[in-house]
Amino acid sequence: MSLESVKAHLEKYGRDKDILEFDTPSATVDQAAEAIGVIPAKIAKTLSFRGEGEKALLVVAAGDARIDNKKFRHTFGMKARMLSAEEVLDHTGHMVGGVCPFGLAKEMNIFLDASLKRFEMVYPACGSINSAIELTCEELYQYAGAKQWVDVTKDWHGEAREQTAATTEN
Repeated sequence: MSLESVKAHLEKYGRDKDILEFDTPSATVDQAAEAIGVIPAKIAKTLSFRGEGEKALLVVAAGDARIDNKKFRHTFGMKARMLSAEEVLDHTGHMVGGVCPFGLAKEMNIFLDASLKRFEMVYPACGSINSAIELTCEELYQYAGAKQWVDVTKDWHGEAREQTAATTEN
């Protein structure tokens, strides 16, 4: 059902046929990177947090980025508290490992993290533990209906430059 809701969502943009489905799991950043054949940083992971009231929020970040609690609190005015697996399924309609900002069960505020901007193409999941799609950051922003770009992560700046340089040189 979850993959189907993502296909229906992406059909509005003529991209439902571009979903990649794998024979092996792509539920973690490393599994997805291996299945696609890219560095883990290019995987656009979707993280689910408690928002204000009953509304949750999603942050889509690069695979090598980690949430910076201080930046998160400064940006959103609250502590970064991730949803439980059951809450993720309830809010997004997607199981952990396939969470993406498309075809959501409930309305959510979606934010894209600056860690993604260093890549021309990124790979978010598509609602199942063995799917993804190749998108530009602009397409990801549009298809997700993102509210804005934020900078709420850490630990990717130095490593990313090295990975990007190594990829460019090959």
